[in-house]
Amino acid sequence: MPVIIKTDKCTGCGTCIDSCPFDAIELKDEKAHINEYCNACMSCLEVCEEGAIVEIKDAQKAVAKDFSDYKDVLIFAEQRDGEVAAVSYELIGAARRLAGELGTSVHALLLGADENAAKELIKWGADKVFLCSDSSLLPFNDDSYSEVLTKVIKDNKPAIVLAGATPVGRSFIPRVAAKLKTGLTADCTLLEIDKETKHLLQVRPAFGGNIMATILCPDYRPQMATVRPRVMKKDVYDESRKGEIVNVRLDGITSRTKVTASVKEESALSVNLHEADVIVAGGRGCGGEKGFKLLEELAEAIGGVVGASRASVDEEWISYSHQVGQTGKTVNPKLYIACGISGAVQHLVGMQSSDVIIAINKNPEAPIFNVATYGIVGDLFEIVPMLIKKIKESK
Repeated sequence: MPVIIKTDKCTGCGTCIDSCPFDAIELKDEKAHINEYCNACMSCLEVCEEGAIVEIKDAQKAVAKDFSDYKDVLIFAEQRDGEVAAVSYELIGAARRLAGELGTSVHALLLGADENAAKELIKWGADKVFLCSDSSLLPFNDDSYSEVLTKVIKDNKPAIVLAGATPVGRSFIPRVAAKLKTGLTADCTLLEIDKETKHLLQVRPAFGGNIMATILCPDYRPQMATVRPRVMKKDVYDESRKGEIVNVRLDGITSRTKVTASVKEESALSVNLHEADVIVAGGRGCGGEKGFKLLEELAEAIGGVVGASRASVDEEWISYSHQVGQTGKTVNPKLYIACGISGAVQHLVGMQSSDVIIAINKNPEAPIFNVATYGIVGDLFEIVPMLIKKIKESK
């Protein structure tokens, strides 16, 4: 740590303890002591009237920590009604890639599901699954879930912990990070391993999506991140893959809250963009509801659904349930047709992992062409009708 406390001068007044925002100072034998959570904020230096707290000049060397015990990559495998959520398999795919670079294993924590679900995780790439089928974990409760995950992390010391940036993940993963006093990067769209330091590089949109920020957590373990659904690729499914299933007991784990009822929102206006294989999306270039009627016709002809940029939703040409991008849905279809979409960063982060991207735009310099597999420079009101005609003829 960058400061030390001279016990011969310390009176045990506790002033420094109250000043520390990181709970890095504790009282032992009536003397203050610095623990491993010191963040070098130097708040304690200003309040110690006895001069017992002294700054160390070589602070960087002082805070160096040994993380050799932290090795594997652990993912939280989310389940819904006993079925493993698709984002869990995507996380295993990402974890396999990271673990391959680190030379470690992939572990998964599955709560509230049965052994068959755990075996599916192994077939998708998990080496070990921590399974707790206790009925008390149903329905989801962020209080109990955070207790279980915290216990598994403390017992097994993974170097990296990943979870989906879903309503469930966003609800309880920050609690886990707080309990462990480590960092958390939310809504990541890319994960890489630094070749030299072996730290996890966590990439996410920042400042309203205007830049992509790369975030590191070099001084604490585990390195934690939530990942947007549909941005990571699944690993290869292997029916013959073998792995270990470890049963987790709930001994000593309690919850202060109880879920009395869960209500599913149902709307006839909603559209399932996450599961769509073909998406025809429109932007400001559609010009209004008339343009989206044309896109609906194209989507119907090729068996797809209609998506939209934020600009189109803000203009009220189409409902929010169709929005793709940073403030909408993240999608990964086999085919994404972008019509009249310029390609702002906020939109690209929600669709750039699509297998094939076809861009139609009058502006040849539009950023959307930088990520497009195929680009068509022209007026969508001329091109889309021709596409519809050819598709119908081919049928």
